[in-house]
Amino acid sequence: MREIVFDTETTGLEFKNDRVIEIGGIELENHFPTGRSFHVYINPGDRKVHPDALAVHGITDEFLADKPPFAEIVEDLKAFFEGARWVAHNATFDMNFINAEYARLSLPPVPIDLVTDTLALARRKHPMGPNSLDALCRRYGIDNSHRSKHGALLDSELLAEVYIEMLGGRQGALGLAVIDDSKSDTRSDEDADVVVQIGARPNALPTRLTSTEIGAHESVVKRLGDNAIWKKFQ
Repeated sequence: MREIVFDTETTGLEFKNDRVIEIGGIELENHFPTGRSFHVYINPGDRKVHPDALAVHGITDEFLADKPPFAEIVEDLKAFFEGARWVAHNATFDMNFINAEYARLSLPPVPIDLVTDTLALARRKHPMGPNSLDALCRRYGIDNSHRSKHGALLDSELLAEVYIEMLGGRQGALGLAVIDDSKSDTRSDEDADVVVQIGARPNALPTRLTSTEIGAHESVVKRLGDNAIWKKFQ
């Protein structure tokens, strides 16, 4: 399964009027980073960066002046995300902005069933919170000391690590397989993962119940009557 863990930075909080100014994304394949990423800054046209947003991400109007508009990067964006799930923290915020940009170009919105919200996942997994990205980094021992301000690519990299941990960490990809003994002399530790052969137990384990405990149980079952559920298992 292919997923893109992504983040956006914007000129403000109102998706109907504010604009996307940065998008960063990290590609995962079966919950492992592939090394591919997407990152772009975007000129928001005549929309200025709100001072409150500037305090969060530090991206100035002057810095964005020579960057391409959304219309010039949208095909690259669509190509990178093609066939993948969109994964974001508080995904409603990011998707509202992405889909608003799409609408301005008369493009269809990204379907909601292609989106995974890691904030919702974190709230189910850790209902007592807190569940901000910084808090989740602390919970999972992920170093975010270099995060002095928000940045789409950096936040995507941190979120990808958090997301993998929430799904069970690196061990989530371990599996079981059957060993082919006919090839055992040609395999090496470098050629294959560790595999385990599971078969039927040759002899049943002895009961740990004493005869007194078994007798007491049978006595109780007899007193329950003919319709007792236990009798259906005997």
